[in-house]
Amino acid sequence: MPFDTPQDAEDAFYDALEAGDPAAMTQVWEDSEGIACLLPMTPLVMGREVLQLWRSIFEQAGAFDIQVRHIAWIEAGETAIHLIEERMQGGAPGQPGPAIYGTNVFRKGADGWRLLIHQNSPTPQAPSAPGA
Repeated sequence: MPFDTPQDAEDAFYDALEAGDPAAMTQVWEDSEGIACLLPMTPLVMGREVLQLWRSIFEQAGAFDIQVRHIAWIEAGETAIHLIEERMQGGAPGQPGPAIYGTNVFRKGADGWRLLIHQNSPTPQAPSAPGA
């Protein structure tokens, strides 16, 4: 399935996450050994290991309920970088979890836009008050 814009590819990425669908997730990523994924508490994975990581995550956790807010987009030629805030649902009803900041890098190829890099990290803790 070709994605006409980086946003189309990003929407498909989060749709695959919400569905817990490894086949849909595979369609989003560029078909190359140059793809990379770095998640909190997980070592950097590259190439085919990225898709294995997502299959494992879906087997263990299933689907995700996630809200995404765009912070900034940087697009130049055939590369797009989306800086985002993700919030997982699943705690108290109507209460999203803490923010996770992420970066999605897309590249346009012969088959449209595909995800090249996904990285995210938890929100840094606020500094403690002096004398606390």
